[in-house]
Parts: sequence; structure tokens; C-alpha cells
Amino acid sequence: MKNKSLIYSTFALLLLIIALVFKFLPKQETKYIQNEGNTQGTTYSVIYLQPQGIDLQNKIDKRLHEFDLSLSTYIPASIISRINQNDTTVRTDTDFEDMYNEAKLVSEKSHGAFDITVGPLVKAWGFGFGNSNHSKIPNVKEILPYIGYQKIRIKNHKLIKDDPRIMVDANALAQGQSSDIIAKLLETNNCKNYMVEIGGEIVCKGVNPSGKNWQIGVDKPIDDSTCTKTELQTVLSITNCGLTTSGNYRKYYYLNGKKYAHEIDPHSGYPVVRDLLSATVVAPTCIEADAYATAFMILGVDSSLHVCKRLPNVDCYLIYKGKDGRNQIVYTDGFKKYLTK
Repeated sequence: MKNKSLIYSTFALLLLIIALVFKFLPKQETKYIQNEGNTQGTTYSVIYLQPQGIDLQNKIDKRLHEFDLSLSTYIPASIISRINQNDTTVRTDTDFEDMYNEAKLVSEKSHGAFDITVGPLVKAWGFGFGNSNHSKIPNVKEILPYIGYQKIRIKNHKLIKDDPRIMVDANALAQGQSSDIIAKLLETNNCKNYMVEIGGEIVCKGVNPSGKNWQIGVDKPIDDSTCTKTELQTVLSITNCGLTTSGNYRKYYYLNGKKYAHEIDPHSGYPVVRDLLSATVVAPTCIEADAYATAFMILGVDSSLHVCKRLPNVDCYLIYKGKDGRNQIVYTDGFKKYLTK
């Protein structure tokens, strides 16, 4: 018995010594990792704290490639491209169906201002789908009969169209969705503090490397089709949400002295001409923020505020041109908490 007691005492002492050694060893701080790259015709930046210091860039790139194979209109063999080509053998996957369900919901809530069947109009006006013809005004009346989110539906993993000329364009929410998807990938890899930015669509969680909320700048809406001029309007302090800004000051062109921006009104078939210059939206998910930012650019200031106030946990910050020609700002009450002093 004495030998056993001696063994147990020695073992307990050894454990105590090991514990003390580990206690007084210098702590190894895990550093934030930043990955950057190209996707969807734009760039991405992902900053995250992985507890074991594991670099996830290969997994990020792989997941973004999978997403492109579903929703990129620039890849002829993608699911969305094959649907637009009326390939009857193509089946929708989870990424496509998640996009479709969110798009349908936002279309209903925005009274049709958001509409993924706007694709033929986008193409006709020279935005996206590889078309950059800005030499003439398209015949909108010929296109409008096959525009309308009510004219498509998914059944048994197939997109059913009322008219084969209908084309689906997910560009108004796909980048937001891809940011959400990468955020989910980070969480499945034990990351609790991160910021994902894809083409300006942002998802944040936890804290930044300084231990504070993530600080995100909102650009002033300055006309610049080259995307080289930037000036900050304000800086937001956010976490645990998605953030997107949409505006008419990046993608546009002039024809016969008139400006035509890429935000197309599905009802009229024409690029919107409103005083609203940009819409910044904060929402629980980035796909939601992305879609509503687009919808608000179509709706204008008053209607956007009306819609936004009825959406749970969604807030907006709108910059518009006042009657005096100067830029004005209005935002929902819930947006105040994101504004820095």
C-alpha cells in the first residue's frame, strides 16, 4: 500500500510540475490570417482568426470555384448559364436554390423592384452577360413581356420558365451570397472572429485584430466609371451582420449626353433616374443586404425607407441629391448604432 501511495504522490507531484511549467511558459498568440484573391470578375479579402493558425485559402478558393459553377453568368457551363441557354438537362443545386428563394422573397417585399429575370434588360442595355454595346437605346417594349419573377419557379430541382426567352441574372445578390458562404466555411473551421469581403459585399463576426468591432468605410457617391476615385462618406462600426452598398456612380455610361446606370427598373425596363445616389444596407445576412441595396436603388428614398422599416433587423443609410443639388443623408433609426463618432 505504501508503494502505491508513493506512486500516486509522485504522479500528482509530476502533474503539478507540468501544470506550473505550462502556466509560466510565454503564451503563443494566434495571429489573424488574411487571404486575398480573384473571383466572380472581382477580388476578395478574408481576414480571420483560426485558433490553430491554419491557413484556409485553399478551402476558400475551392468553395468559391464551386459557387461559380452554379451562379456565374461568365462561365458557359455553369448552372445559371445553362438555364439561360434553355438546357433541359440541367438541375439546380443548393447554391442556386438558396439564391432563388432569397430573390423571390425580396421581390415580394420590394413589390417587384428586385427581380432576377431582369437579365435580358441588363444585356440589352450593355451591362453584364459579356455585352458592352452602348451605341443605341434598346427596344424595351419587345423585352418587357418576358420580364417578371412570377414567370419562373423551381420544381424537382429544375427551373421552369413561362417563356424560353426569360434569362436569370443573379449578379445583384450572388456576391453577397458568396460572402455568406465563405463566412459559413470559416465557422465550420472554428473561426469566431472574421471579416469576409467579396466585391465590396461584407460579412463580419466577432472582433477585428484590435479587439474592436470591424470598421467599414462607406464611399461618397462620386461618378467614376474607372473605380479609381474614392473618398469616404463615413465609417461604420459593425459585427455579426452583412453589409452592402449599391450605387449608380460606378457602372454607367453616357449616350447622347444622358447618363445610363446599371440599375434597371424591371417595371419600366429603363435604368433608374432618381435622386438616390447610393444605398447602404445592414442585414443579418449579406445576400439579404445585397438584394435590398439593389431594390432600394430602384425604389428611391421614400419607398426604400417605407420598405426597410418593415423588415426585421434590416437598416439602411441613403445618400441622395437634395433640391439644392447638394448631397443629403437619411437613415433608419436602427442604423444609428453603426455610426462612429
